Amino acid sequence: MKKLIPLLITCIALSAFTVGDEEVYTDVANDSFFKGEKLEYKVSFGIFSIGEAEMVIQDNFYRVNHRDCYKIDVYGKTTGMVDWVAKVDDHWGAYVDSAALVPHISYRNIKEGNYRKNEVTRFDHRSNQIETKVMDKKTGEYKEPNYFYAPEDIRDMLAGFLYMRTMDFSNMKKNEVFTVKGFFEDTFYELDVRYKDTEKIKTKAGKFKAIKLAPIMPDNKLFDGEDSILVWLSNDKNKVPLKIEAKMFIGSTDVELSGYHNLRNEINKID
Repeated sequence: MKKLIPLLITCIALSAFTVGDEEVYTDVANDSFFKGEKLEYKVSFGIFSIGEAEMVIQDNFYRVNHRDCYKIDVYGKTTGMVDWVAKVDDHWGAYVDSAALVPHISYRNIKEGNYRKNEVTRFDHRSNQIETKVMDKKTGEYKEPNYFYAPEDIRDMLAGFLYMRTMDFSNMKKNEVFTVKGFFEDTFYELDVRYKDTEKIKTKAGKFKAIKLAPIMPDNKLFDGEDSILVWLSNDKNKVPLKIEAKMFIGSTDVELSGYHNLRNEINKID
């Protein structure tokens, strides 16, 4: 009996973290991606190749807040002569709920020239609270956290990106607008995105049938006019990001798919 009572207490305590999950988390149907996926990209500015990036969904599930999570890592760095002038070596990551596609933890380790930023964000979806911590550059210790009250099903940029890949665009009309909601650094945002159409697109990884989207950017001093950012996703179940084109006042930057591995479905490639 003495051994049974502590065991019962432990079971009750653990069950408190799982009972009622259906009221906290909204499951998202996903047949677009899975563990082990790897996407590779080349980055160019005008006619110059300036960098490369990759996005990896790690091979295993990770347990965070008593939930199975995908671990997503995105790496971006400059290459060639640009690396000597303005070296960039960024690492973004997140633990994203495998069923609800909401983040539990996200992090950024930014190295851009002399600029450094290390940030960790934790999402408590039971209490609708977000905690952000930024590392002090001098001490190497994290500063006192900031807290934000968050709406249900809030997502960071990586979880929002995965969620968009599960969306059904087949019934959307040309120029129909949908809204992507999220949280970044210390700001909640609502970004309207226009569905442009479907078309064929050529990338360094080949030719594909694609879905074309245009985020509607507010007036700013960086991006140049309407449709200043365009995004192409593969027109299939994967919805792999094929290309991102950003037209800025100082020139055009492209991020283009150069390789892909371990996709969940066959990609809609044109021979």
